[in-house]
Amino acid sequence: MLIRKLIYISIVMVIAGCSGTSHLKQQDTIFPKGTEITNDHFTGTAWLNMLAPPDGLNTMYAGLVTFEPGARTNWHSHPAGQILIVTQGEGYYQEEGEPKRILRNGETVKCLPNVKHWHGATPNSTVAHIAISDRHQGPAQWYDPVTDNEFLN
Repeated sequence: MLIRKLIYISIVMVIAGCSGTSHLKQQDTIFPKGTEITNDHFTGTAWLNMLAPPDGLNTMYAGLVTFEPGARTNWHSHPAGQILIVTQGEGYYQEEGEPKRILRNGETVKCLPNVKHWHGATPNSTVAHIAISDRHQGPAQWYDPVTDNEFLN
């Protein structure tokens, strides 16, 4: 049910004409940006709004992650996989050993379980996406930061 609602919200945003501008304004988003992320798993400035935190009844979670231009995650993997739904801006997604790809408004990525990957904003655009995963098989595994060379090439 939660996934259906999140997909519906994403579709409505695309149909309504989400802005493709390089910087997000708070009033242009359906959800607030949330709290700035201050851990060592990110490069640059990013925010998290935990839309549906896991609890004792449901191990699934969904959060809106907003990246400023150039911000990105470290390499990481999810034991249960992850779904990313891009809601605004332009970003990157890359799996280890594969070419980096550009993500745009309305695109969805299914990250397979235990596949090492990273995602974030392009150098000139903010990007926001809803990240959905499940902790029933354990938390995300975090690895090294994405180097500037990996990010830019």
